[in-house]
Amino acid sequence: MRHGKRWIAAAAVLATLAATGCSGSGGGDGKVTLSYATWSDDQKPAMEAIAEAFEDKHPNIDVQVQVLPWPEYWSTLQVGAAGRTAPDAFWMLADQFPAYAKGKQLLDITDAVKAAGVDLAAYPKAVLDLYDVDGKLYGLPKDFDTNGIWFNKALFDKAGVPYPNENWTWDDARAAARKLTNPAAGVWGIAAPIDRQGGYYNSIYQAGGKVIGDDGKATIDSPEAIAGLQFWTQMHADGLSPTLKQLSDTEAVQMFMDQKVAMYFSGSFWAQRLYGDQALRPHVGVAPLPKAKQRATMISGILNAGYAGTKHPKELAEFLIFASGKEAAVIQAKSGAVLPAYRDTQQGWLDAMPEFNLKVFVDAVAYSVPLPIAGDAAKWTGLETQYLGPAWEGKQSPADAARAYNTAINEVLAQ
Repeated sequence: MRHGKRWIAAAAVLATLAATGCSGSGGGDGKVTLSYATWSDDQKPAMEAIAEAFEDKHPNIDVQVQVLPWPEYWSTLQVGAAGRTAPDAFWMLADQFPAYAKGKQLLDITDAVKAAGVDLAAYPKAVLDLYDVDGKLYGLPKDFDTNGIWFNKALFDKAGVPYPNENWTWDDARAAARKLTNPAAGVWGIAAPIDRQGGYYNSIYQAGGKVIGDDGKATIDSPEAIAGLQFWTQMHADGLSPTLKQLSDTEAVQMFMDQKVAMYFSGSFWAQRLYGDQALRPHVGVAPLPKAKQRATMISGILNAGYAGTKHPKELAEFLIFASGKEAAVIQAKSGAVLPAYRDTQQGWLDAMPEFNLKVFVDAVAYSVPLPIAGDAAKWTGLETQYLGPAWEGKQSPADAARAYNTAINEVLAQ
């Protein structure tokens, strides 16, 4: 029934998109209408400003920004791509990308990018590589993200704990989480959800492990990878984090905003939301992730992609190139929406939220690791809670959970 409701909701959103110009409709005034689907209300003003800037240069094109709720976004896109009613332009994530590219559902803009003289060196290579398929381009990055420690300075001060810094190790993080946890006050030292991008992928690489090995097979059962998982499972075992049930009922970021957790290891993409909470803003600090054998953070980014079945491929390609170009990046940066991917446009993002030490996220590019992507990544990452959940809940050892998950990943990769 839960899946049924999701598909019904997706169908309803698709109907709305179709009615408002989905898949490149032509307006009665001769204008071309392109729909642009996103999932972030926080970023909607910036995306609308980008659309308006594009329309100023292309008066014959009308771009309509649509925000779809995250739970429905991917099912909506999947249904639309299959039924030829997908939005013209949309955001794409690296773990979802292979399935859409393999299914020939994405617009190839390689020739348009060359004709426009786009300098691909202006984008982080690690992010571009996530979306590379046989040298073809199915979009350009609009942003990138790395991870750091979001921490509550007021809670640190109250507990008498020094703030995180660039020299922190795993041991420092554990010791701080222990001192910050105050059951009587309903405060935990850290939030430890099963979070690959902001959580355990980072600690696996910090321990010297990998998620996918050089041979294209899973290596999440290596001793180093298991150590990376144990960093998080031990937080639960020691009662330093809300339980998985609590983190399911209330997202980790919201618990941080409610000042119920003192530390949240996650991405630069939360900056705008945290900054927008004026009561919380003075208490928010940012520091690099702690290190173990080495320092590491995941790097990823959203791709502005297009639907292969659009009625207006030329106009759509023009919009995709613009939406990931320098002018759009500057608009994104000044709004504080997200770290823009285009070279030398990040300072505007830093300046938009001067109270936060956001340079931590830009500096992290130097030790970043591309988000592990292989095969049908969306399918095997979708199994993480099933296989890792028992370890997070203390019902299974991290080693046993890792071995079981490793087998499951390789089964998907072999298909």
